[in-house]
Amino acid sequence: MPVNTEAVGRAYGPHEPYEVTRVKIREFADAVDARSFAHLSEEAARAEGYADVVAPTTFAVIIAQQAEFHVVVDPEVGVDFSRVVHADERFTHHRPIVAGDLISTTVHIDAIKQRAGISFVTTRTELADADGAPVSTVISTLAVREGDA
Repeated sequence: MPVNTEAVGRAYGPHEPYEVTRVKIREFADAVDARSFAHLSEEAARAEGYADVVAPTTFAVIIAQQAEFHVVVDPEVGVDFSRVVHADERFTHHRPIVAGDLISTTVHIDAIKQRAGISFVTTRTELADADGAPVSTVISTLAVREGDA
């Protein structure tokens, strides 16, 4: 069964804030082999002009994917997660993410296109800080294989 194209335009959130910690940043930096000392050391980050340890640019995906899960589990959208392949991810950063940030998210379904038995679901997740100021925009596309293929 194809993904429901009538879901385009839906929004989910804002969601409970994600607390960015030094530990989470360090673990992510280690996992993606980000070698800047600004990801690991408060002193190095401050020397580079950041308020605290700064996250690698792709750290935003951790927060965005938690929000995107609301789309995947919405039965009215009809995404079968067992048939999902991640197709694309793009970031627009409005400012760096640093330890101590509280980031809330709102995810939007921007497009659902169907081609050759695959639904391409494009979401836009807006990350905002505790004051509501934009932090990052994450555009993600999931390819959802349909049928028995």
